[in-house]
Amino acid sequence: MKINLHRSSDNRVLAGVLGGIADHYDWNPNLIRVIYLVLSLTAFPGIIIYLVLWLLMKDPVDDA
Repeated sequence: MKINLHRSSDNRVLAGVLGGIADHYDWNPNLIRVIYLVLSLTAFPGIIIYLVLWLLMKDPVDDA
């Protein structure tokens, strides 16, 4: 399975997954992190989804 998303090399806290999603859709990364945190604290299996996205997303792109 191929996802056309890249993890972020600049906007990363753990692996850059949420930062990569924010970069791809041109959203605020902190807003994505807050939404992810709220969903993870409810009945959402957040850590599993994060790990799967970490494996499926491409490595960060160097803009240099």
